[in-house]
Order: sequence, then structure tokens, then C-alpha cells
Amino acid sequence: MPYSHLLVAVAPTPESRVLINKAVSIARPLDAKVSLITLATDPELYNQFAAPMLENLRDLMHEETRDFLSALAKEADYPIDNVTIASGELNHHIKDFCQQHHVDLVICGNHNHSLFSRATCSAKSIVGSSGVDVLLVSLEKG
Repeated sequence: MPYSHLLVAVAPTPESRVLINKAVSIARPLDAKVSLITLATDPELYNQFAAPMLENLRDLMHEETRDFLSALAKEADYPIDNVTIASGELNHHIKDFCQQHHVDLVICGNHNHSLFSRATCSAKSIVGSSGVDVLLVSLEKG
């Protein structure tokens, strides 16, 4: 059965282009939809004195994430159906997105850098909770 809607879990890093290229190479021959999801970087609020400053930082980081996703979508050379910035546990957002938008393939990356691993996906939890096929793409150089 061919895939009809692919969800790509990305992080605001250059490696995300590898994931987008992989998704497009699968989606294009099938005329399938492609959507993107990422986690918002959310600074912790340690105390009430820092809250106003961190709120501005949160807004700036969210804007940078939106800009990055917009650039990724433009570079894809393929229509991007939906772009979502989530906060919290990514696997819960992926599960909900898959159910609401009839996604049948999730694509995420596997990288040894801990920040990228946290930001893109925890493959085990996504495989266990998404309810759809998951393609784990190696992002190791070399």
C-alpha cells in the first residue's frame, strides 16, 4: 500500500535537509502529502525575576524556529502540507498529528549528538506510540 501522508520530525539543524530530501524522494512518485513537525526550544522559567526576560527569549527562539521551518519548506522543492511547532513530549504530538491528519509514515533522524536526538525524535517512543510506519534515517557523516 503506497503512503499518502508523510510526517517529518525535524530540528533546526542543517541535518534536517537530509530528512526532507528523503521524504520528498518517497512522496513525489506517490503524489503524497508531506508535513513537518519540530519541538520549540523553550527556556526554563527559574524564578519570577527572570520571567519577563525569558518570555522575550522564548518569543525570539519561536520566531527563529518558524523562520527555519519556512526556509526548509521552500528548499524542499515539493509542497509542504502542514508545519507544526510543538512543545513538550514530541511522541505525543506525533501520535495526535498522525491520527488527526491521517499520516501513514513518520520520518525522523538518528544522530549521536544528544541535542539533535532530543529535538528530532526518540525513535523507540515514536515507534511505540505513533501507530504508523516509522522510517529512521541515519544522519551520521562518513
